[in-house]
Amino acid sequence: MESLFLLIPIAAIFVVIAVIIFIWAVKGDQFDDLNREGERILFEDDDTDKKA
Repeated sequence: MESLFLLIPIAAIFVVIAVIIFIWAVKGDQFDDLNREGERILFEDDDTDKKA
């Protein structure tokens, strides 16, 4: 039972840190264009292979 007095505040601190990081990512426009990276992988030009 005594371990809960230590684990609950630690878990609460982790949740607060995760929320702060999520808010930072949203304000930093990390989620503006979710399709760009997927399309870049599918339609990537192979210019590096042509040089060899």
